[in-house]
Amino acid sequence: MQLRLDVDVQKLEADKIRKGKNKTEEDLDSLMTDYKKLRRSMRTAGLGKMLKQWRQKI
Repeated sequence: MQLRLDVDVQKLEADKIRKGKNKTEEDLDSLMTDYKKLRRSMRTAGLGKMLKQWRQKI
């Protein structure tokens, strides 16, 4: 009986950890996608220039 409860508890903990890991990976993927979009927007708008390029333009 005691072993059965221990196994059930460990299964629940493993599921909880697995779900947390999946959520974290989804959040990371979302952040990476947002970052790529931001960088693309900055390049398109001309905001991604280096300091030398800005000095030349001014």
